[in-house]
Amino acid sequence: MARSINKGPKPSGGYARVSSKSLKEAQEKSARRMAPRPEPAGLGKRGQAPLRRESVYADAVGSLQAALVRAQKHGIAKVDARMLLLHAVGKDPLDAAWLIAHEQDPLTAKQATDYGDACARRRAGEPVAYIVGHKEFHGLRLATDARVLDPRDDTETLVDWALELTAERVLDLGTGSGAIALAIKSNRPDWKVCAVDASADALTVARANAARLGLDVDFRHGDWLAPLRTEAGAEQFDLVVSNPPYIPEADPHLAALKHEPLAALASGTDGLDDIRRIVADTPAHLREGGWLLLEHGHDQAAAVRDLLRQAGFGDVGSRLDLSGIERCSGGKISAASYQK
Repeated sequence: MARSINKGPKPSGGYARVSSKSLKEAQEKSARRMAPRPEPAGLGKRGQAPLRRESVYADAVGSLQAALVRAQKHGIAKVDARMLLLHAVGKDPLDAAWLIAHEQDPLTAKQATDYGDACARRRAGEPVAYIVGHKEFHGLRLATDARVLDPRDDTETLVDWALELTAERVLDLGTGSGAIALAIKSNRPDWKVCAVDASADALTVARANAARLGLDVDFRHGDWLAPLRTEAGAEQFDLVVSNPPYIPEADPHLAALKHEPLAALASGTDGLDDIRRIVADTPAHLREGGWLLLEHGHDQAAAVRDLLRQAGFGDVGSRLDLSGIERCSGGKISAASYQK
């Protein structure tokens, strides 16, 4: 049975009569015409455009503020997203005031791509310090990369403790980027500071930081205290400080630190192998009344204090980090131990 449909203006001869079969065919044809057509590989705008790595691409948004919000939605911490964005637009990563004043500025295509790449690296676990190329530590800007440990804010606790003491000669064991040695030297320019590291690559970074900051530190290459032993005897210091490796080698948290040098992080099954060596060997290099200060893990303070007492140190104690955790322990070599 045929039926009438109204399709467009009414023709002069009245309504056109269309069969049900013809109507169905017309509807299917129209649906096929309206459906999106897939683009063959290598053809069209999508095929011609270069492939992009999956990332937080800020070129999908217009302003700095929108890019910042987008990065945070993709799991980047706000402070990290802000530093990476400032770095991508060529500004100081710590200049948050500039970003607030220019948050509605548009990103260029290059800035957007650079920001997306930086966010991708951060999402993969790479430290912000490696991405931007430097880290602020105790008022100093230190160059950092994968050759050295990313300096932590909590390590400033060790520096602050050292600066409370009186010394002429100071030794930093496992200096890495030079953070501790350079922070002490910048605050006590009259102190003679020596720094040791087993990694030649790390010493290259540390020496470059010292040269750029104009700080005179005596850098030595070798395993812990070995470079301080000569035929004439052990070199003597008033203060020895160290942020040695202290993470147990099977600790699951190491997986999140894969971008940093493992040798600067892990130390034996309980994380205390290097601390034991330092505590045992340091007394021979300390003048009477000299101090040894050590950074350690969040749950290692009691064990480190025991090691210090067993080695003959007195006035043994610990200091809290910024989170209220016992992060550093130290002691003073007693007269009795010194006479031994």
